Amino acid sequence: MNLFIWYPKCSTCKSAKEYLEDKKVNLTLRDIITDNPSKEELSNWLNNSNYDIGKFFNTSGLIYKNNNLKEKRINMSIEEQLNLLSTNGMLVKRPILITNDKIIVGFDRKEYDKL
Repeated sequence: MNLFIWYPKCSTCKSAKEYLEDKKVNLTLRDIITDNPSKEELSNWLNNSNYDIGKFFNTSGLIYKNNNLKEKRINMSIEEQLNLLSTNGMLVKRPILITNDKIIVGFDRKEYDKL
């Protein structure tokens, strides 16, 4: 199973989806707004990836910027950051692709080409 978590209105997500479909990668789609990742899922992905917690934040999003999360996150524990991410899909970097052996956050063609 290849779970593709995306925001259908996001141009980067659309491009990533098309790229994967052109490569004939089977995807199970999940809208990040209607089905936001849970704290447990985010924790699992963080622990099973080579990413820092910061990679999971949509740092270019309005919610992130308007709430000054760049500064606030400095004093937050990983647990607190996971709690925050699980509250709103617009805080989470997208797309996220979960395969049997990989977790790819963002549209990374080099990683997609390895599938």
